[in-house]
Amino acid sequence: MALLDVKNLSITFGGLHAVEEFNLSIEKGQLYGLIGPNGAGKTTVFNLLTGVYKPTQGSIILDGRDITGHSTEEINKDGIARTFQNIRLFHKLSVIDNVKTALHRGFDYSTFEAMFHCGRYASVEREMEKKAIEILKVFSLDTVSSILSSNLPYGQQRKLEIARAMATGPKILLLDEPAAGMNPNETAELMETISLIRDRFGITILLIEHDMKLVSGICEHLTVLNFGKILAEGDTKKVLSDPEVIRAYLGDDE
Repeated sequence: MALLDVKNLSITFGGLHAVEEFNLSIEKGQLYGLIGPNGAGKTTVFNLLTGVYKPTQGSIILDGRDITGHSTEEINKDGIARTFQNIRLFHKLSVIDNVKTALHRGFDYSTFEAMFHCGRYASVEREMEKKAIEILKVFSLDTVSSILSSNLPYGQQRKLEIARAMATGPKILLLDEPAAGMNPNETAELMETISLIRDRFGITILLIEHDMKLVSGICEHLTVLNFGKILAEGDTKKVLSDPEVIRAYLGDDE
């Protein structure tokens, strides 16, 4: 059974078919890429998978459970976490506090205990801090845990957003253009980090990316979208050499 099984997913905005009969099957532990030209509908697919949009038709099955139409909060609890094209950190919070905000679902104390720092508050906060540091170490961010997230270099802010998503304990992690704005060195480091996340933690990853070097370097399988429809799907090397895919990206000279 596929970990994520999407069938005939579609959404229409005022008569415009933004995504039409989209199908996707991702196995547990797979590192999967969703690519296509600008405006192809890739982020719309992510918004459908995470409950930002409700599909006009189709189904989303996660680990054997139908989550179609669930809210964003419910879908996160179901096991899907994501990052965004534009970094969305809590810029006035420290690096470690950004991660701790995502850990509260697994650690709990009452409002009274939080207000008066009594009861379980101190022990739970210590456990959360320990867990947050463990996650930050994966991204080599533990040494900057106390500084404001807004003071991090761009590449580290990207990593922190992924770290925060991981802190929710997802079954599948959706990365929306994680290498956007990065220089080649940062991109190479990110590739290693994404592979490490999958291999060490067994998290299934679906990513949108325009950097074909990153895509070809880590993705095992690809789906290509064009004008909201699937253009190609299959092994990464085969898909990237498909004439129709090349034409969609580069245009037709004829």
